[in-house]
Amino acid sequence: MMMKLVRSCNSSNLLGDHNVLGRGFRAMLYITQTPTTSSTSKDTLFNRISLAGDPRVSMFPILDQWVEGGRTVDKSELKTIIKLLRKYKRFNHALQLSEWMSHSLNLAPSPGDVAVQLDLVSKVHGLEQAEKYFNNIPDTLRTFHVCGALLNCYANKKSLAKAETIMQKMREFGILKKSLSYNVMLNLYSKMGQQEKFDSLIKEMEEKGISCERSTVYIRLNAYAAVSDIKGMEKLLTHMESDPRFTMDWNAYVIAANGYLKAGLFEKSLEMLKKSEQHIHSKRRGFAYEILLTLYAGLGNKDQLYRIWNLYKQMGKIYNRGYFRMISSLVKLDDLDGAEKVLVEWESVNTSFDFDIPNLLINAYCKKGLLEKAEMYISRAIERGKEPTAGTWDHLATGYYKDNQMAKAVEIMKKAIMADQRGWKLNYVTLTACVVYLKETGDTEVAEEFTRLLCLPNMDISQRCLK
Repeated sequence: MMMKLVRSCNSSNLLGDHNVLGRGFRAMLYITQTPTTSSTSKDTLFNRISLAGDPRVSMFPILDQWVEGGRTVDKSELKTIIKLLRKYKRFNHALQLSEWMSHSLNLAPSPGDVAVQLDLVSKVHGLEQAEKYFNNIPDTLRTFHVCGALLNCYANKKSLAKAETIMQKMREFGILKKSLSYNVMLNLYSKMGQQEKFDSLIKEMEEKGISCERSTVYIRLNAYAAVSDIKGMEKLLTHMESDPRFTMDWNAYVIAANGYLKAGLFEKSLEMLKKSEQHIHSKRRGFAYEILLTLYAGLGNKDQLYRIWNLYKQMGKIYNRGYFRMISSLVKLDDLDGAEKVLVEWESVNTSFDFDIPNLLINAYCKKGLLEKAEMYISRAIERGKEPTAGTWDHLATGYYKDNQMAKAVEIMKKAIMADQRGWKLNYVTLTACVVYLKETGDTEVAEEFTRLLCLPNMDISQRCLK
């Protein structure tokens, strides 16, 4: 099996070079060759596909080799694999499987198959290609599911006019009879602040007798809370509480608490949080406590924050997301001493180190100019074999920039660029400041290195930073 080194970089720390993987080099490994047939019982089509994680690897040879080896491909198995690939955001591979299934199995596609492929085309190739795909679909397959998939594509891209157009066509075709598409449009109107259209659509549902499912009610409650429509929120909440067909849960009161909080009605928000606690059931208790931590921090209520934290700890093991919520809440309340104590507790019990958790404190240190504390934590973590993320270095570089230590800011920003960014967006204010500093000092060698690290050899880096 052949592997390819995608990126390697020097990983020197604040105190000097350290060895993380093979004398200071970090590698991101992908399979770049189609897996060959294995003699073990684990040689399944699913395993071959799941192993080919590099998005540049085509699924077509894997599928063709499987068939050429005398094996059969079951449509239901492929659909299950496609569903898993979508779950893990391997959209390109999922689309390839969908296309292969359409062309190679000689089976008439179902509207559900077409709807899935339409969604994948939009995610991989964009709206324009999704529209072309839709326009080539036979009229007999343009069912509620397929048109609903296109509506979802438009809604995900916040293409309001096109979403409204396909919604109208669904009305004209007589296939707009379920709350699902209404919910998509209600969500879109809410996100885009189209309150009048939101209310009009609710009225249409009532006139047509479209049942308001639980999800619809929550969309409405969230929409009222988002725009601080306290009157509308309270009216709906009262209706929910009095309707015997509706079972209240903790989340409804959390939404209301958030609405009151945004409106500055802190006492009413606190009242809703108390009601929320009364409806928490054991199955979702941990997640509910995490939400309550954030909201009590938003209220600035440290006593209630610690009370919920102690209840949470009584449940037993707390995972990283729980510690993340608590530490971020304490940082928000400017209780860095408390955050440090919880961080020490996390380090003593956790089995899965995640730098995103200490990054919360590192960022707080840097914002307050406590750069030595940030440096000390990063250095200790490196000594224990932990590798800082792009966010770690980015926070520190920004701290140096704000403290006017530009030479250090440049060096640390280079580390941020070389680190595994995992979707992290570097602080472009700091990046711009670093570029300006390099130009002012006339250090063309470092400036060129900076440009190379940003993979912009043919562009003035300052143009990129200022965009």
